[in-house]
Amino acid sequence: MNAVDTNVLVYAIDFSESDKRVKARELLQKLSESSETVLLWQVLGEYMSCLRRFARAGRFPEVEIADDVEDLLTLFPLVVPRGDVVRKSLRLTSAYSLSHWDSMLIAAAAVAGVETLYSEDLDAGMTYDSVTVVNPFL
Repeated sequence: MNAVDTNVLVYAIDFSESDKRVKARELLQKLSESSETVLLWQVLGEYMSCLRRFARAGRFPEVEIADDVEDLLTLFPLVVPRGDVVRKSLRLTSAYSLSHWDSMLIAAAAVAGVETLYSEDLDAGMTYDSVTVVNPFL
């Protein structure tokens, strides 16, 4: 199972990062062709917040936010966290010296059965319990 971090979704719509935009869009296209990718709740929430910031700054059309989010929900099943994500997050924070939000992301991924998390914000190649981080922009 696969998942992407918020940065992958943001780069896919960010015209100021053309090289990363191309790579992010290619990765999302590839992942959408398989039923092996999920959308994590935290990632969707962070992405929606970013879209709203971009819209306020004139970098993304506000009228397209709902359609963009709907497209993601159509492409990838949404995984909502459960209570065991919090417990796992606390353990991951201690075991790997992770920030609160990074440990929550990895815990949600692990509980959802994600084996590969695409992100540029975590250590590429690192495996946190059962979740391996791949940086698609290297």
